[in-house]
Amino acid sequence: MRRHTEGEANTSAARAEWSARETDDRTRSLLDRDANAFLHQSLSSPCASTIAKAEGIWIQDTAGRRYMDFHGNSVHHIGYGHPRLIKAIKDQLDTLPFSPRRFTNEVSVELAERLGHLAPWPAKVLFTTGGSDAVEVAMKIARAATGRFKTLSFWDSFHGAGFGASSVGGEATFRSQIAGPLLPGAEHVAPFNCTNCAYGHPGPETCGLACAKMADFVLNREGDFAAVIGEPMRAVPVVPPAGYWQQVAVSATAHGTLLIMDEIPTGLGKTGRFFAHDHDDVTPDIIVIGKALGGGTLPIAAVLARADLDVAGDFAIGHYTHEKNPVTARAALTTLDIIRDEGLTERAERLGTNAMDRLRQSVGQLQRVGDIRGRGLMFGVSILADHADTMPDPDRAEKILYACMAAGLSFKISAGNVLTLSPPLTIPEPDLDRALTIVETAIREAA
Repeated sequence: MRRHTEGEANTSAARAEWSARETDDRTRSLLDRDANAFLHQSLSSPCASTIAKAEGIWIQDTAGRRYMDFHGNSVHHIGYGHPRLIKAIKDQLDTLPFSPRRFTNEVSVELAERLGHLAPWPAKVLFTTGGSDAVEVAMKIARAATGRFKTLSFWDSFHGAGFGASSVGGEATFRSQIAGPLLPGAEHVAPFNCTNCAYGHPGPETCGLACAKMADFVLNREGDFAAVIGEPMRAVPVVPPAGYWQQVAVSATAHGTLLIMDEIPTGLGKTGRFFAHDHDDVTPDIIVIGKALGGGTLPIAAVLARADLDVAGDFAIGHYTHEKNPVTARAALTTLDIIRDEGLTERAERLGTNAMDRLRQSVGQLQRVGDIRGRGLMFGVSILADHADTMPDPDRAEKILYACMAAGLSFKISAGNVLTLSPPLTIPEPDLDRALTIVETAIREAA
């Protein structure tokens, strides 16, 4: 099992050099207070730097340094502090700030109806405060509807940090060092990854979708799975080969198994379609969304299920204090309005296509650059030790990252060597051009 790599750059020599150069006394003091106040865990505390302001595509640290944020934990589809969103939240606070569960309210019902209309089938909806909880609600629905308890998911996947979500996830950081077994019945197969095929195939032209066939093999072998849960596109990013999800969906249906699509980082227009699975012409049974649903401001996630899966009325599957919070619901409704009214889904497709085309032309042939991949405004560049044998070069990737940070661009490294670029859908085109120039320059200098 590969360890989780989202935070691999946090302890590198490149990071230490950058930190020594960029960290002032005020920043160091806040970082020390953070380390003393919070429980330590990978990818969180201690932190790498500070933040004092977030606006549009920009974050600013306590020393006044500004960075274009091409990471954002996938919450900043509409940028930070969108004026329309902030006004809507303030107005809602003045009107109705909270709703106990035994009462309903207009804004929460409106949000549920809106999300239901966006689903590919007549839908019922449930809100949670985070994506991990929403994944576990989806799993409970699948168990209740099928009378089964097993799940089939994928190594390297991420579905959240909760106990059940970690069980179906495939990243070691969220599965290791916890005494005793995780959730029973959580079985895994190798994921789709045409650049690093677990079955040793050189490319999708020759593999015959071996990865999808393995999912079918396991479903057929055991025959008693409640659900297959997967990411329609890995946010690291990895794009599935053509036909992959269609074949998995056919297999799941044939074995009476529900298909859950985790759209938490990829949904709401990020990939150039409202749902990332729309690229693959597949219809799941349950869809989970979150992260950007709160407009990069408030935490809210949602489960969208086929209406006929409304089978848990006699017991609780997601009994949350803020289940119908009108303020978070208003943030989500306004976010959906902004995405629609500003044409952000279509914009993501156009800008992302142009950005990847530019990177392929400018640095794609360099010896140290592997594949340039993604969909919409979720794309990445793999950094290699040698283009011929595709050996990853995490040290060089981290040098590139911190060179970009020094030039005012923040992003994350995935899988140890993939520069993962995920800007807001609202990014002005001159800023996107500038960011790409920073990346191109850093890659050339490191190569």
